[in-house]
Amino acid sequence: MPLTTDPTALAEAVRTALEGVLDPEIRRPITELGMVRSVEVDTTTLPGGARVTVGIDLTTAGCPLKDTITKDVTAAVQPLDGVAEVRLAMGVMSADQRAGLRERLRGTAEPTIPFAQPGSLTKVYAIASGKGGVGKSSVTANLAVAMAADGLRVGVVDADIYGFSIPRMLGVTQPPTKLDDMLLPPVAHDVKVISIGMFVPPGQPVVWRGPMLHRALQQFLADVFWADLDVLLLDLPPGTGDIAISVAQLLPTSEVLVVTTPQDAAAEVAERAGSVALQTRQHVVGVVENMSWLEQPDGSRLEIFGAGGGARVAENLSRATGSAVPLLGQIPLDVALRQDGDDGTPVVLAHPDSPAALALRDVARALATRSRGLAGKPLGLSPVGR
Repeated sequence: MPLTTDPTALAEAVRTALEGVLDPEIRRPITELGMVRSVEVDTTTLPGGARVTVGIDLTTAGCPLKDTITKDVTAAVQPLDGVAEVRLAMGVMSADQRAGLRERLRGTAEPTIPFAQPGSLTKVYAIASGKGGVGKSSVTANLAVAMAADGLRVGVVDADIYGFSIPRMLGVTQPPTKLDDMLLPPVAHDVKVISIGMFVPPGQPVVWRGPMLHRALQQFLADVFWADLDVLLLDLPPGTGDIAISVAQLLPTSEVLVVTTPQDAAAEVAERAGSVALQTRQHVVGVVENMSWLEQPDGSRLEIFGAGGGARVAENLSRATGSAVPLLGQIPLDVALRQDGDDGTPVVLAHPDSPAALALRDVARALATRSRGLAGKPLGLSPVGR
């Protein structure tokens, strides 16, 4: 029997098709999230097939991705045999529905930091520098996008509360969606992102002291729905202040990646940032040297900021920590790296064959393929009595 004359079979086919429609923010099927309120099939109105009306309950009335959901639902249902027209009837979840969704997503009614749980398999890297202006945020944005392009699930916390720049570098223009006390982070280039810059008006400074900084970071980690991430990157403020200490407290299994330039002055302060790991008992995963040289038309290298700073930082941190701290990469000066960051499409996507992009992708893959340490992992061992 043709589907056009069997509303029940067509409605079932529609629901099956909707299982492939993902919520743009949560990245799970809208059927799994309880967003599909109804499917109505009318086979009596249109001569060429059925009119299908899909009832969708949005998480919030002002959902910024309403148009995306409309487009994706229509694209999934319209090609079905027997469908002549697709309509959406938009509604909003009730308070009970939202509470159920929050608990379903978290797995618990109360917010927790998932990356601090013993069973977490997420690699957490805190990107640190001794001083500002060394390109730490550019490195963070490009590493995140490069990992996502390789198929990893990646999140970025812009923990540089005073000097946030990650939203611009990743091209994020929309704020997080608020699901009562839970935040759904915007997604840019397949990377989930949260930043204090999404909550303050343009040009307004953030004037906070230590306890407020700690609380903001805690909320970014616990109140944001990150889902299952393979990698979480934190763009730290320069130096060795409150945020670096809070990261170690809130994420005890996080590892530190130090960014420096070849310049002696930058390298000296970068060592201090890395040495904080000794006091916080974090592992220093490696060093990235940015602005290493400028390639000339004849193929030679102009070392504008000197040479060898990254290698010296890696060597000194290896000596100080008692374990190998490798120089993971040297990123050359590249106009495209700066321009693409300003435009919101990192150089690893905009100019993937440029020298800077190739070096950054090598660092991203080195970090992505590392095995997570045993710190904080349950080993399934129990003491044996004698």
